[in-house]
Amino acid sequence: MLKKNLSTLIIFILLPIAVGMISSVLAGNIAGTYSQLNQPELSPPAAVFPIIWTILYTLMGISSFLIFISDSPYKEKALWIYFLQLFIIFLWSPIFFGLQLYLLGFLWLLLLVVLIVIMILRFYSIDPVAAYLLIPYLLWCIFAAYLSFGIYARNT
Repeated sequence: MLKKNLSTLIIFILLPIAVGMISSVLAGNIAGTYSQLNQPELSPPAAVFPIIWTILYTLMGISSFLIFISDSPYKEKALWIYFLQLFIIFLWSPIFFGLQLYLLGFLWLLLLVVLIVIMILRFYSIDPVAAYLLIPYLLWCIFAAYLSFGIYARNT
């Protein structure tokens, strides 16, 4: 049983990491595009983003795993929101960096933030630890929305 759970946990961690990697590939040269933009104050260096996202995707994977192994009758609905927001974050980099649709990217992040809040609330009712693991993701996406709006405002 432990080996099965460990394998399932690894799959749940690798899934969002793979989603992020594929999204980045589809978006093109993110670091190059980012460095050429007129950025708002508090913009971190491009090298920070892959590190932060890997940590956040790992936390998301652990969080979703905790919901998946729970006995809650509400876990399917909670995981549906999880996969929906994973799809939304998958599309963000290609929209923002690939297509350079900065306003749409900002609005897309606002949608994502709403979905993350809903996900956290659903996860909390099933497993509070799973919800707490998502708080850094929520905070980072709010910060990313600030950066996205700043890039939109300074580059259009």
